[in-house]
Amino acid sequence: MPDTIIEVRGLAKRFGQVQAVAGVDFDVREGELFGFLGPNGAGKTTTINLLTGLARPDLPAEASAQAGAGTIRIAGIDCSANPKAAQHLLGVVPDESNLYPELTGFENLCFCASLYGMRKAPREVRARELLETFGLADAADRKFAGYSKGMKRKLTIAAGIIHSPPILFLDEPTTGLDVASARQIRQLIADLHRSGTTIFLTTHYIEEAQRLCDRIAFIVSGQIVRTDTVAGLLQQVRGRHVVQFAVSNGALSLGEAISKEFPDLQCQAVSDGALRVESTEPVRVGELVRFLEDRGAEVTEARKVQPSLEEVFVQVTGIEAASMKREKEKAGAGA
Repeated sequence: MPDTIIEVRGLAKRFGQVQAVAGVDFDVREGELFGFLGPNGAGKTTTINLLTGLARPDLPAEASAQAGAGTIRIAGIDCSANPKAAQHLLGVVPDESNLYPELTGFENLCFCASLYGMRKAPREVRARELLETFGLADAADRKFAGYSKGMKRKLTIAAGIIHSPPILFLDEPTTGLDVASARQIRQLIADLHRSGTTIFLTTHYIEEAQRLCDRIAFIVSGQIVRTDTVAGLLQQVRGRHVVQFAVSNGALSLGEAISKEFPDLQCQAVSDGALRVESTEPVRVGELVRFLEDRGAEVTEARKVQPSLEEVFVQVTGIEAASMKREKEKAGAGA
């Protein structure tokens, strides 16, 4: 098994009356792509800031009774007393770009490289190399302000790895991007993972985490509620049969009628026009369609739904993944 490269014990951070991170414990293994999932305000970005030295953790009240509480170790370095001790090993890509709009893509990368002490010739070579790798060579001499959202995201990731760090923190890397740009970013992340980079990824997109991550932690209200491999998490929903019905209207009352008539089924109104039916046995679709139509509903669609990590997330956290995604995108649109 790979060595642990990030070790966190009793990590806590309070802002006034808000407990942003509430004594979390987790480990990240070398070369792993570790997903950190949760809604807005769950503590994801605060955790990244604590791990990367941008914020100083609080010492939990019970620390005196727990050996190692409130500690962060990165690549064997104790960062508890000196949060910036391991910064040279880290690449950080924040959820909002931190590059300079008045500089070109090439100038931004060279400037970032200089902050890590790279000499002029090597940093220029590295900058050109990354611009080529990320498909930005033709835009190297254009000002960053004129880049599209997808291009800005790619250059921000390139800036985060300009010094070839063994550990990369990615905070919501695909939020607000179009489908094509998001796909390109996911491919870049997968390539970095294959090259051996340890990646700590936060995202609101459950399907993205399922596709990319080795292990995932769910965090809600500053506390980790579940950590496991993707396969281990999916084990929770294996053996479930799910069918979603599109109906003309009145899904809530129809769902209650199904639950009363078929007690072996779990039925939920997803919206006023959609019903979700779950069972440990195959769902008798025809029988349910007739039952709904007998009650005046027009059934326009009945489709099987493959259980996914989203199902696990909802079960573990009680939060609808779709509403979490809309919440993030709405916030991004208003920014």
